[in-house]
Amino acid sequence: MTRNKPNIWKYSLSAVKGIYDAYAVSMINFLRKPVTEEYPEYKRPLPERSRGRIILTRDPDGDERCVACYLCSAVCPTSCISMESAEREEDGRRFAIWFRINFARCIYCGQCEEACPTLAIQLTPDYEFCQYEVLDFVYEKEDLLVDHGGRHPDYNFYRHAGVTEKGDKGAHPDEEEPVNLKSNMP
Repeated sequence: MTRNKPNIWKYSLSAVKGIYDAYAVSMINFLRKPVTEEYPEYKRPLPERSRGRIILTRDPDGDERCVACYLCSAVCPTSCISMESAEREEDGRRFAIWFRINFARCIYCGQCEEACPTLAIQLTPDYEFCQYEVLDFVYEKEDLLVDHGGRHPDYNFYRHAGVTEKGDKGAHPDEEEPVNLKSNMP
C-alpha cells in the first residue's frame, strides 16, 4: 500500500507566483501618474438618481404637498422622521403641523420618497452639508420646505386623486354615498 505524498514543489511555485503577481500589480500602480481632483473647485458629476438631502415640495398652486399620512415615518428603517398632523377648518385638507428629520440618523435609502403618495418628500443630489453639533442635523419643516415641485412640478395630489379640495367630505361629483358600516352587520 503506497501513500500519495503531496507535491511540495507544486504548492511552493503557486505561492511564489501569487506573491509575484500581487507585487507586480502594486509596482504597475506605483509607477502611474496620480489623478488628483481639486474637490471644491471641481465637483464630480453625480448620477441622475443619486440620493442626498431630503426636501418637502409644494403643489403648483403653492400649497404644501404633505398630507401627514405617516407613511414615510412608518417605512423609515432608522425612525428618523417624525411629524404631527392636523386638518384645515376651511377645506378639510390634511397637513403636517410640524415635520422633523434627523439627518444624523438618516441613511438616505430613499424608502420615504417611494412611500409618499403625494410626491411631497423627495431626495435631491445635494450631499454637501455638515455641522459641528449633532443637534444641528435635526431639520424642521421650515428648513425642508422649498418653493417648487421638485422633479414633478405639475403634480397635484388632490386633482390627481379626484378628491375635492373645498367643500364637504364625500361631495365629489363622481363619488358614491358612504356606506353605513352598521348596516353590513349580520
